[in-house]
Amino acid sequence: MEINFTNSKNINREQLEILYNDVEWYAYTQDLEVLQQAIEQSLEVVTAWNGEELIGLIRIIGDGLTIIYIQDILVLNAYQNQGIATQLMQQVLKKYKNVRQKVLLTEEAPDVRHFYEKNGFESCDQGSLVAFARLS
Repeated sequence: MEINFTNSKNINREQLEILYNDVEWYAYTQDLEVLQQAIEQSLEVVTAWNGEELIGLIRIIGDGLTIIYIQDILVLNAYQNQGIATQLMQQVLKKYKNVRQKVLLTEEAPDVRHFYEKNGFESCDQGSLVAFARLS
């Protein structure tokens, strides 16, 4: 199996739906037009492919100079724990290494915490930062 990574926001709507539904992010697929617009308006999108199959994606928003926000990082269940998410993350961190603020918001789970910590992120409950969010 050869995984290819590309930087492209031009992703087939059906492939997006399959990927987001596979990881049970159904809130995104309730309106596929909005999801596709969000992808297209992102600062950057890096995708992982096995042939013609979209198997992973990381989506970055922000200005790319002082802040990036990792909005989405997801990999099809069948391809998880093979280092694909790490490769997606490392590509982004390498490209934006000079950006001071690299931010993300995610659910609390041991495997999720471990993934982000091994990629150099520090939870706000561990350090001197405070995080606030308002979800509608």
